[in-house]
Amino acid sequence: MTSQAFRFCTAPMMDWSDTHCRVFHRLLTKRARLYTEMVTTGAIIHGDRHRLLGFDPAEHPVALQLGGSDPRDLATCAKIGEDFGYDEININVGCPSDRVKEGRFGACLMAEPQLVADCVAAMKAAVKVPVTVKCRIGIDDQDPEVALDALARAVVAAGVDALIVHARKAWLNGLSPKENRDIPPLDYDRVYRLKQAMPTVPIIINGGIKSIAEAKLHLAHVDGVMLGRAAYQDPWRLLDVDPELFGEERPYPTMKDALEALIPYIERQLAQGLRLHAITRHLIGAYQGVPGARAFRRYLSEFGVRPDADASVLLKAMVAVTDRASAEAA
Repeated sequence: MTSQAFRFCTAPMMDWSDTHCRVFHRLLTKRARLYTEMVTTGAIIHGDRHRLLGFDPAEHPVALQLGGSDPRDLATCAKIGEDFGYDEININVGCPSDRVKEGRFGACLMAEPQLVADCVAAMKAAVKVPVTVKCRIGIDDQDPEVALDALARAVVAAGVDALIVHARKAWLNGLSPKENRDIPPLDYDRVYRLKQAMPTVPIIINGGIKSIAEAKLHLAHVDGVMLGRAAYQDPWRLLDVDPELFGEERPYPTMKDALEALIPYIERQLAQGLRLHAITRHLIGAYQGVPGARAFRRYLSEFGVRPDADASVLLKAMVAVTDRASAEAA
């Protein structure tokens, strides 16, 4: 698998990057690699797999992120994910939440590089699709120069196909998960040095990247860039991914075109019993910064949550943007 496959990715985000979000994002970019929310091995082994792992074929290429630390369980779940059709299996070694720490997975695994390597080796033996790791540069009092190298060397020896690095430490003692997304300082140079030390390993950088312009700057040093909150809260940014990073045309010229293309998907989901809000909650930022964006958000927030809401709510919300934009332009 070439590093070009990882050139641009959207991050796995709990409660955000579900299948409806990913279908929307795929309409904005054909080339981005999309990641699921983290799903724990216990949930997959004991829970409703179709609810947890089902996705729309339009999402490809899409990667499944797993949370766990038992090599056998991860291998089992990696195989299940491959059988569901995922293009990649990723293991979470970066999430700093208390629940993750108590379960001995996520960022606390930065302290156990050999265990992570054992997990990667077991997953690699179980599947043919790429197996990747998403990590931090270190945790708590670890020296990032030592900790990141130790993890990277271990998982590369185990056959990892790519390493996605959130360029911040995670402070498991003293900071909340929300604070861990912002307070520890970013150290992009540390990730650049990892790439210099491992020129043949695809290295993807993550953390605090706010625009496609910033992504292009990072691509001078690493193989790929992963956007999280910027891609979710301001999804219009994704319209520039294909032309700016891959030299290809946008899938749809404008956000309006992309949202109209989402209507058939919405209608199919509603016919299966889904509530409209489960999809439109991901669209709130579609017109961020555009005249009429507030009217769009207000309309979706007010009418999209109603039990009988249908696809016409989105169409009417879009008219509100057009009407408001026209009024302000006049």
